[in-house]
Amino acid sequence: MPYDNCNNALEICPNTDFLINNIGATKTFCTNCDDNFNFCFTANNTIWLKFTSNEIGGLALVDFSNLVFESNPNQGNQVQATILRALAPCDATTYTAVGNCVSDAGSSFTLSANVIPSTQYYIVINGARNAGSSIPAELSMNVNLHGLGVDRPFPYISLSYPDSLCENELANMSASILNCPDSSNFSWFINGELVALTPSTVFQTSALKNNDILSFSTSCFTQCRQIKTETSSPIFVESFTVDAGEDKFIAPGEAVELNGNSDALIYYWTPNSAISNSLILNPIVSPEITTSYFLTGVKNSCLLSDEVIVHVDLKLEINNTFTPNDDGYNDTWEILGLILYPNCLVQIFDRWGQIVYSSTGYNSKKAWDGKINDKKANESVYFYTIDLRDGSSKTFKGSINLVR
Repeated sequence: MPYDNCNNALEICPNTDFLINNIGATKTFCTNCDDNFNFCFTANNTIWLKFTSNEIGGLALVDFSNLVFESNPNQGNQVQATILRALAPCDATTYTAVGNCVSDAGSSFTLSANVIPSTQYYIVINGARNAGSSIPAELSMNVNLHGLGVDRPFPYISLSYPDSLCENELANMSASILNCPDSSNFSWFINGELVALTPSTVFQTSALKNNDILSFSTSCFTQCRQIKTETSSPIFVESFTVDAGEDKFIAPGEAVELNGNSDALIYYWTPNSAISNSLILNPIVSPEITTSYFLTGVKNSCLLSDEVIVHVDLKLEINNTFTPNDDGYNDTWEILGLILYPNCLVQIFDRWGQIVYSSTGYNSKKAWDGKINDKKANESVYFYTIDLRDGSSKTFKGSINLVR
């Protein structure tokens, strides 16, 4: 068994029941080993427990109850135990017995000792050879540690959180902790699922839904750790329908109807341009370039928004030949209409796939002048890609003839 010797002593925590036994336990035979002692009993088949006193010290009590002895022929039926302090861990030459020593217990009993603050103590338990028995007693029992010298203050946690929220609103939560030394690993749960580990007792989220339950958990005490958890009441989150509809695709100069839907009391569209009426759900819009429209609903002081993109399929005029010879005509590579896409990415490659030009946005000032690193590029065929980056996936590819 793991606590058959002092070096593997079982740590017991205050005010907690532990079920232990010495069935199959042995004695360590060697000079100054952990079982080389003689208090009110000598070792036969020992098991070892340990505990640490609190920062105050005082009386420590160890209650043994529910003793159930093995009943083999010629086997003892009494248990022996005492509390000791070791100046060097598990070194028998440094043992000092503290409190009472029990040598003949056949039923429930208690060990007691006055312990000094913040000190580790051992409890050694041994099966007796009593009444002429030849086999040491073996038994299972419950053990409980308590008393002013070991008791700890009860950890307390309180949660601070909003009673009500708007959907997608950033919520601030915090926990207050008392009597929880060495607390760490602050864990946050939503409906029992771990969502965050934070270095502090503050947590923010915009993911809460109506009737979600928030929980906070941490561990207290380095030795005999105690996990403390606090749970919120269901949180009310105001939610309502705001749907801007599916994206639209039009040609230049065309108009299209937006298909908004909302059960909000008030709603409106933004931006308020190229739109027939921003205060109805199904306005007509006619943007000149690809535009994002947002439908916003207002209900009980909460605002929710949804986006629809109206894609305007502008026809780009991409010149496939230019002559950068400084004659003032066709000296740059012109792309008519691309100025309407300020976020576009234009890249030009040589025949080996090396980038010779790259620009975000494209206009007369940025147009390629046929130079690479300020040196005139050779006459050749070059290749281009144009990514409009307007929310669509449209990319243009082709070749350019550079002629001097």
